[in-house]
Amino acid sequence: MDSDKVKGDKTMKDPVCGMDVSADSPHSFVNSGETFYFCCDHCLKKFKDDPEKYLKKDAAFHEELIDADLYTCPMHPEIIQDHPGSCPKCGMALEPRTLVLDDENPELVDMTKRLWISSILALPVFLLSMTADLMPSLLPAWLSMGVVQWISFILATPVVLWGGWPFFERGWQSVRTWNLNMFTLIGLGVSVAWIYSVIALLLPQIFPSNMGMEGGLVHVYFESAAMITVLVLLGQVLELRARSRTNTAIRMLLALSPNRARIVRFDGREEDIPLEQVAIGDMLRIRPGENVPVDGTVIEGASAVDESMVTGEPIPVEKNKGDALIGATTNGTGSLIMRAEKVGSDTLLARIVSMVAEAQRSRAPIQRLADVVSGYFVPAVVFVSFLTFLLWRAWGPEPSLANAIVNAVAVLIIACPCALGLATPIAIMVGTGRGATLGILIKNAEALEIMERVDTLVVDKTGTLTEGRPDLVSVYAVETGQENEVLRIAAGLERASEHSLAAAIVKGAKDRGIEPARLDDFRSTTGKGVTGKVEGHEVLLGSAVMVEDMDIDLGDFLPPIAETLRSDGQTIIFLAVDKKIFGMMGVADPIKKSTPAAIRRLHAEGVTIVMLTGDNRVTAESVAERLGLRHVHAEVLPEQKLKLVKRLQAEGKVVAMAGDGINDAPALAQAQVGIAMGTGTDIAMESADITLVKGDLRGIARARVLSRATMRNIRQNLFFAFIYNSIGVPIAAGILYPFFGLLLSPVIAAAAMSFSSVSVITNSLRLRRVKL
Repeated sequence: MDSDKVKGDKTMKDPVCGMDVSADSPHSFVNSGETFYFCCDHCLKKFKDDPEKYLKKDAAFHEELIDADLYTCPMHPEIIQDHPGSCPKCGMALEPRTLVLDDENPELVDMTKRLWISSILALPVFLLSMTADLMPSLLPAWLSMGVVQWISFILATPVVLWGGWPFFERGWQSVRTWNLNMFTLIGLGVSVAWIYSVIALLLPQIFPSNMGMEGGLVHVYFESAAMITVLVLLGQVLELRARSRTNTAIRMLLALSPNRARIVRFDGREEDIPLEQVAIGDMLRIRPGENVPVDGTVIEGASAVDESMVTGEPIPVEKNKGDALIGATTNGTGSLIMRAEKVGSDTLLARIVSMVAEAQRSRAPIQRLADVVSGYFVPAVVFVSFLTFLLWRAWGPEPSLANAIVNAVAVLIIACPCALGLATPIAIMVGTGRGATLGILIKNAEALEIMERVDTLVVDKTGTLTEGRPDLVSVYAVETGQENEVLRIAAGLERASEHSLAAAIVKGAKDRGIEPARLDDFRSTTGKGVTGKVEGHEVLLGSAVMVEDMDIDLGDFLPPIAETLRSDGQTIIFLAVDKKIFGMMGVADPIKKSTPAAIRRLHAEGVTIVMLTGDNRVTAESVAERLGLRHVHAEVLPEQKLKLVKRLQAEGKVVAMAGDGINDAPALAQAQVGIAMGTGTDIAMESADITLVKGDLRGIARARVLSRATMRNIRQNLFFAFIYNSIGVPIAAGILYPFFGLLLSPVIAAAAMSFSSVSVITNSLRLRRVKL
């Protein structure tokens, strides 16, 4: 198996245990030039001892799972396989990597069936045993203690061996691969209680006489084994149901995407087609009340569209010809015809679901604490259980053997590493899902954790603080009467540019009925301007810096006017023809209505805001003054943005960078948290850790609140899990007995263990209601 190929594989099989592993596994070994990956150090050592033993296994283990539906573990995202099942490391039920609308979880169905049947069998055992122990006079004469024990054995055995079989399977797998987990403890505890009881029932004579009851019988614990199994099953069912609710928000989004679309043919005919048949360029009709099928642009009609489920904004957005439509949003009372521009996995909805799923599989740095503790936890619990047995057997009251077994089992059952492991990933799942419903797409858990500590926000002016859709406001020519010619030449050159200022100039010429000049050549200088040949003339269009770099004299007429326009917030672009200044244009980019309120909120939270722009200083300071910003860096080139972020980080700042352009991508990647405006370029969104679908600065403040709430929730979960085990294990071991004569029944321990995991998940689900 070629090592380069492995790096591209989605999943491989551990050649020792057959477990699915990814190329990210830290356990690997090169044998005869081939690289193999392992789930743990235990399997790696076994392979090193005898590689040939395992290389004879089916080579198909190493094939890629390209088209398969893949399943993964929330606690161990490196575990990937092509079918449902349980995680070989922690024993949890695997979840599909791709979110689906089908709510029927086969694991939940199976566990629910086992719970109901086991409960029906276990309840009579529990009631019968309690009655025989506490109120034997209520039993009929024929129902002797021996008969009670045999009835308990007959009813409890299928509960333990069938109802609890998944726990034994997972427990055995954990021992085989040396990934000890909660099912190791459950399997060990239940089997000890049941096996001891079977031996006591069948061979009572082998026990010491002081353990005997009337009739030569020995006390049995079938009711404990059965009820522990039932309570663990109940915990699993409640946990699976709670986990299924962590992605309710995303499933609601998926449900909004219609199954069919109404296509408008070239001959005017209309028909409904399956959504998967929609292609880029198709004309689609959206009738009143229908959901938009894919992303695209309105080409006919007008209506108000409810985008709240994607952007989080409650007010419907007016849509007219030329406006963008987002798939899965809801049309109002008007009728629209749209052109499909993004279909399938390229739609915003598909990207949202993909990003959320990816974030939910990522690991936050705080998870490392739980990972370290969990690695030592189960062996420590087994040791404490064994120590409890020895202490009770040596110094406990009679019957010391029975008491030793009961307390050792209680220690095994009450300990719950699952609650510790779930504390972080479940909160991350709910938090990222909650953010997605409000237009805050979080790419990874680390960004969500860091966001609450951000103290410096670097923002690009255009498209972040401003609308990013500038308008041509003024045109001046050196020679009076040549204003239209200035605009004609400039529009001819800018037609080849994708910059927002270029679009404003081209649109301005079109609005004035001016036909752009013919372009013969085009060259762009990032952050400064463009040059080219227009109708045989050398033309330059750019900032004052670019004009001066080319040794072109601005003259005496234009600079004073330019200064006045800049102080009004306009960006000035100079036009030179054949090395001589010809004219200039003023472009204004209006500040977003939401920007002032967002800046006030961020300032109130103690965040320092630094504005970056390639604009002239006068223009930049005019905008900054209106927004109450004190830190401004003007005439900044793309590479200087990156240097500024690095400098702030060197000063000890936790920096978030917000931008929307290609030239922002390096700085977005450098910042501790990169934030892209969803209205910007795809490159910026790929470089960023968080994307704001609405392109609204208020989303940054919301992201901080979400980060703070999620991290607080995680800390609560970890605290609860640590405290639960710190208190529960000593009590189960019998620490209260010398002082109060109290012992913890294994049944009560099982109930506490089961509900500890459920309580962690329930606490995490509160994030769905957090106010942002």
